[in-house]
Amino acid sequence: MKTSDIKDFTVEALQNKLADNETEMANLRFQKALQQLEKPTRVRELRREIAQIKTVLKEMDLGIREKKGLEK
Repeated sequence: MKTSDIKDFTVEALQNKLADNETEMANLRFQKALQQLEKPTRVRELRREIAQIKTVLKEMDLGIREKKGLEK
């Protein structure tokens, strides 16, 4: 997922996506421990995506980035 795509999500959508990604990361780590991991590059992609989502959420909390989906 690109950073430009993440900018268009609402806060709730970002939090849901973050929870899904963290669950998937736990599953990938479990597969890696059992040596059943088919796509090892997915771990790196997922780790970066989680960091990007957390960054956008933090920027929204600090007021650096405008929150989407809110009435003005």
